[in-house]
Amino acid sequence: MITSQQMRAARALLGLDQRQLAELAGLSLPTIQRMEASDGQVRGVVDTLVKVINALEGAGIELLGENAPSSGGGRGVRLRETTNGQSRGRGKSILYDRAAAEETPQ
Repeated sequence: MITSQQMRAARALLGLDQRQLAELAGLSLPTIQRMEASDGQVRGVVDTLVKVINALEGAGIELLGENAPSSGGGRGVRLRETTNGQSRGRGKSILYDRAAAEETPQ
């Protein structure tokens, strides 16, 4: 899953506008606009979400799930809890949680 806040942050890191992300992902501009206008986790067709995630990763974004370690180098940002244990974000940051996927028994 990806949140609208994460989509906007990823675009900002890449210096892309919504139209450029739409082209990169092979989607329409209104689809990207709708996804980014959602509150919290983006809901939609799984194939559409996968296209956005693949486009962002292909452009150099490392998508981090909640409490997942970073596997690469480079610059980036991560929303963390404040010193009093509260998150400043509007929702959980479950993006692409490789760590949770690895821990799930098959």
